[in-house]
Amino acid sequence: MTTPDQSIEAGLKPHVRYSSTPWLLLFGGVIGLIAAFELTVDKIQILSDPNYIPSCNINPVLSCGSVIVTEQASVFGFPNPLIGLTSYSVVITLAVLLVSRVTIPKWVWLGLNLGALGGMAFIVWLAFQSLYVIGALCPWCMVAWVGTIFIFWITTAENAAQGRFTRSGSPGVVSEVVYSLRWIFISLTFVLIITLIFIRWMDFWLGNG
Repeated sequence: MTTPDQSIEAGLKPHVRYSSTPWLLLFGGVIGLIAAFELTVDKIQILSDPNYIPSCNINPVLSCGSVIVTEQASVFGFPNPLIGLTSYSVVITLAVLLVSRVTIPKWVWLGLNLGALGGMAFIVWLAFQSLYVIGALCPWCMVAWVGTIFIFWITTAENAAQGRFTRSGSPGVVSEVVYSLRWIFISLTFVLIITLIFIRWMDFWLGNG
């Protein structure tokens, strides 16, 4: 038989269990916003002075300037970082509300997840373009990738664990697995990207290029 105290304790478990989510979203949003801001500043500088050299031009491979001037950097007719300035600001706003213990409606959580999924699809495309078409990597872009990866997996894990993907509102076995393995998914995503980057410029990293 369950006592009243046990019922209260059980009801509090989800909040304690997922208390790190707001801070992780805040982390992803902040680093993403910083990256988007720096890229926007560099883009403006290049437009005003074609000879401007961004500070993130580190070597032939790690070169923001080589990426910023490409068509891929303005997919929708305006600089990609402008999307980041808006998107990451929304994430930060929601994260601050969560930190303040404001309850966010289910539809907002699902909307955030959908937006994060779109962001993940976008960085997958941008990563492919950087590695195999442009032939250079933008350091600040990769910082934005990190922020988006965190936001996507943390939001997905949170929604799964809270049962927001099911009609019943209760998390199933799959949802529990997704939440339990969220850090593994995040790590595997980073490992995959780093591995592809290493293979693409193996000679350069090994000093043979």
